[in-house]
Order: sequence, then C-alpha cells, then structure tokens
Amino acid sequence: MSKTAWVAELDQPVPEDVARLLGTVPEWFGQPQSNAEYIEAARSKETWTVRNDEGKVLGVSLVDRHFPPVAELHLMVVDRSAHGTGIGTAMLKAIEDDAIHRGVRLLQVKTLGPSHPDLGYARTGQFYEKWGFLPLEETELWGVDTPCLIMVKPLATIRENGTR
Repeated sequence: MSKTAWVAELDQPVPEDVARLLGTVPEWFGQPQSNAEYIEAARSKETWTVRNDEGKVLGVSLVDRHFPPVAELHLMVVDRSAHGTGIGTAMLKAIEDDAIHRGVRLLQVKTLGPSHPDLGYARTGQFYEKWGFLPLEETELWGVDTPCLIMVKPLATIRENGTR
C-alpha cells in the first residue's frame, strides 16, 4: 500500500466499489442475497471511503442515522489486499469524530454473534471491542443460524464551547 496514514472521507455513493470489495472477502460476505442488499444500500446510505493515491476505493463504510442521537455503522468492508493497514481504523475514527460533532451520543454496529463459531467474525468483534464497543445483545434478527450481536459505543458530546 502506498499510504502510511489513511484518510477516510464522506463520499458519494459507490455501489460498484461496494460490490467489488465484498467480492474480495467472501468469508465475511459470502451470501448473495445479503451482498445484494448491501450493494442496494450503498446507493443511498451515508458513505465514507478510503482511497489510495490513484483514487481507487480500498474501504467503504455505510452509516444509518435512525434518530438524531444515534448512528449505526451499517457496513464496513476493506479490500482484502489492504487488511491490517489501518483503513478500518481510519474509517471508524472519521465516522466517530463526525458523529460527535453532530451530537450523536451512541454508535451502534451489528455483527455475527459469538455463539457462532466463525473465527473471522470473532476478529471483527475484537476490533470493535478494541474501539470501545460493548456487546449489548445477541438476537435472532438474521435468523436462528446467523446470530446477530448488537454492539454499542457511548460517544462524548461536544458542548457549545467546543469541549467534550
């Protein structure tokens, strides 16, 4: 990778890039119906990207804003060739900073629950825990064979004087 410090930015929808990136990590995103739903969501949801020096999208995050004090990280996907380089961290930091400035008090993410033996998703949960997300509840939202872990992170708020 050519960059040492990645920058995530609010971007225009990039559904074609989401489709391409999902294809690089089939062990996380290997269900065609779910992938089609993510690609469709990428047409309208708030989109954050990390691009390389040539402008190629290497990471995408989609954000939902259900209520003003809450934001949900709907999707985070990073090109396999760039795993471990800090792209996920850059996206999460940018989304958190933006959320705090908008007065968001709680950030949510859903991932495969710990009752499922998938080692890749165990790493995903560890990533979010490292960032301060707390496991809230494991549900059958996605079906009995696909337990959904809801994780939340309380965010500091910016007061009118600019302090947290």
